[in-house]
Amino acid sequence: MKLEVLPWHLSVCKIDSLKWTELCSKPFFLSRTDNELSLVCLTENVPADVLNEEKGWRAFRIEGTLDFSMVGVLSKITGILAGENIGIFAISTFDTDYILVKEKDLESALTALRDNGFQVL
Repeated sequence: MKLEVLPWHLSVCKIDSLKWTELCSKPFFLSRTDNELSLVCLTENVPADVLNEEKGWRAFRIEGTLDFSMVGVLSKITGILAGENIGIFAISTFDTDYILVKEKDLESALTALRDNGFQVL
C-alpha cells in the first residue's frame, strides 16, 4: 500500500463557530458532533478566536480510493504507529484516510511504516 506524505503544516483546533473560518482554504477538515466543533487546517489559516489549538501536525494519506469493503487498513497503520509510541489524529473522507502525526514523530512514523511493507512517496 502506498502512502503520500503531504507538505502541509497543520493545526487541530476546537472552535465554537465558523464565523472567522476561511471555508475555501485547502486543506480544510471540519467535524461537528452534538458537543463539539473541530477544525483541521493549515496552521497559517487558524482562526483568531479558537477555543483550543494543537499545532505541529504533519499528514500523509493512503494513495488511491479505498473501497468501503476494505477492512483493517487504518487499524494496521495505527497499530504499527502505536507500537512505536506515536500518537495519531485520523481523518477519513469518502475516498481515503489521512493520518496526522506530530512533526517531531514524522520520520520515525515513516520509517516504521516502510519497515512494515508500506511504500512512502
